[in-house]
Amino acid sequence: MARLFHVPLSPFCRKVRLSLAEKKIEVELVEERYWEADPDFLRRNPAGKVPVLKLDGRMLAESGAICEYIEETRPDPALMPRDADGRYEVRRLVSWFDDKFHNEVTSKLLYERVNKKVTGQGYPDSRNVKDGARAIKYHLDYMAWLLDHRRWLAGDQMTLADFAAAAHLSALDYISDVDWNRSQVVKDWYAKIKSRPSFRSILADQVPGFRPPPHYADLDF
Repeated sequence: MARLFHVPLSPFCRKVRLSLAEKKIEVELVEERYWEADPDFLRRNPAGKVPVLKLDGRMLAESGAICEYIEETRPDPALMPRDADGRYEVRRLVSWFDDKFHNEVTSKLLYERVNKKVTGQGYPDSRNVKDGARAIKYHLDYMAWLLDHRRWLAGDQMTLADFAAAAHLSALDYISDVDWNRSQVVKDWYAKIKSRPSFRSILADQVPGFRPPPHYADLDF
């Protein structure tokens, strides 16, 4: 069985979990307090970051590289298009969410509200929280524009781009930081993706000291 060293609300870990579940790869989840820099964990990944996946006798790090490894070694069901243009668009959007969205939104909201408390780094910076709350509106509007033109974020098929976006939004939804009333098309997209069997373990996550809103695990909001 595969083993994933993870943190429940990490969007990067959640993206890998979604990929594994969609491919029906059984995995043992091991919560990792990466901020404690445990020597055993640093041997698994000297970068000191989660996720780390043990699969096929290998220790794999970096969520993007992990997801592409899974895709290349377990191509069915496909989470990447076959054509070069389609694959480019998926990679562009994965980078958008894991880089731009993460820096402008996730790090300002989730990390301030949750990670600081969990890791003992103090209280949230109110300016960062305000900046994140403002920035997420722009990103939701961009998603709405994409979904007005496409069935899924990157095209007509569900891809890793959808998992990257859903990983960030689900983590933020756990702390009620997503205004689902801003866009009906984005809300419909999220309801569709979170109703998939691959989302079940994520919706069952519980983080001590933080209670999700009632709609978090409600497939119909």
